[in-house]
Amino acid sequence: MTAKISLDAVRSELPKLLKPRGPLDKVVIATRGSKLALWQSNWVKRLLEAAHPEITVELLIMKTQGDIILDVPLAQVGGKGLFVKELEEALLDGRADLAVHSMKDVPTVLPEGLGITVMLPREDPRDAFLSVKYDSFAALPQGAKVGTSSLRRKAQLLAVRPDLHIFDLRGNVDTRIRKLEEGQYDAIILAHAGVRRLGVTQHVKGVLDPEVMLPAVAQGVVGIETRLNDEKLLAGIDFLHDEAATVAATAERALLRRLEGGCQVPIAAHATLEGGGLVLEGLVAGLDGKQILRKGKAGLPEDAQWLGTTLAEDLIAAGADKLLAELEGR
Repeated sequence: MTAKISLDAVRSELPKLLKPRGPLDKVVIATRGSKLALWQSNWVKRLLEAAHPEITVELLIMKTQGDIILDVPLAQVGGKGLFVKELEEALLDGRADLAVHSMKDVPTVLPEGLGITVMLPREDPRDAFLSVKYDSFAALPQGAKVGTSSLRRKAQLLAVRPDLHIFDLRGNVDTRIRKLEEGQYDAIILAHAGVRRLGVTQHVKGVLDPEVMLPAVAQGVVGIETRLNDEKLLAGIDFLHDEAATVAATAERALLRRLEGGCQVPIAAHATLEGGGLVLEGLVAGLDGKQILRKGKAGLPEDAQWLGTTLAEDLIAAGADKLLAELEGR
């Protein structure tokens, strides 16, 4: 009788077992099938083809758990890895050479042998306010219905407008906008980067300043995940690297990792490069918005990892660990 081999054990060994790549003549990109994911993957595809006319670039379109489970709030499903796990499996078993991700969906701990090896230029990281009826967030009437799938957004909205009724909003960008147009919501909140990239800005009535709504960690950044031992591929995609996006996302993700939070916990961070320095703001909130812990810290770009970790330590000292423990146990 043949003994069963753990799939996790196989995955951990695959990066070591895969043979070194030959000439860089074909690249397969693992991607989700949503319009935004395809926009991002086709963006990378076009850049690769322009830089390397000799290679063939193909898309491997996949469904992730986050794409399949649409009738349950993300926070109840478990936010870590919902939109990346299946793509990572394709990297590990050799079906794909790279995966293109929205970095806000990527866990801070990756499978052995894989890494985020390139980050592209960042779009606007702020959140957009969309409405058919109202011209601004301030114009929303008492008790207005607002749709969002993010606990981070919900908490910050309620912190400034406790009168609002916040409802869960799942689905791709088109689906969410359709629900707004049908009148199911008075307003919805989406990542500005997504609506800009897709060109669906017809109902965007403004963006929410980080003072009101601190963005999600690495929002607006597109990252490329690869096998770490694929040296030929790494050399071939290095031209896509954007230093400013990488520094900012590194600081923000270091904060998230130290706080041990997933994408569906009310944690926010926003890093900016200013005058040769790096400024990072971080936030942890209670679900009802009544308790908001927010702090900032400045350092050097080369210390991005340290800056994120130490700012997380400052938030923990202010009580963030207790607040997150309460959320985990809710």
